Amino acid sequence: MSIDTDRFRSVLLERKESLEASIASHDLGGATLTEETGELSDAAYDNHLADIASETYARELEEGLEEDAVRQLHEVDEALARIADGTYGICAACGREIGEERLEALPWATLCIDDARKQAR
Repeated sequence: MSIDTDRFRSVLLERKESLEASIASHDLGGATLTEETGELSDAAYDNHLADIASETYARELEEGLEEDAVRQLHEVDEALARIADGTYGICAACGREIGEERLEALPWATLCIDDARKQAR
């Protein structure tokens, strides 16, 4: 295999660290909207409907960002495992080598560009 796995391991480890930091900063810890905002009380009728909607939107956005980071962290961990077991850079669908350009763009890729395009259809 001609792929420089040491370089990609470094890239993946940096990404993993970044994702873990992002998850930690977005971690809602199961708090309710009232607990998280601190300003919304059980008497929500005292608050303007637009304020409640804004808080709800912000919370849902944070949850979405956290979910995406968790998913991507899982993909990075799987890529690191593939490096460890010698299967990194091999397409899961066809068994051919994934192009280095694709791995540069998406280091946790599991499919070559052709199979990724087929799957996207």
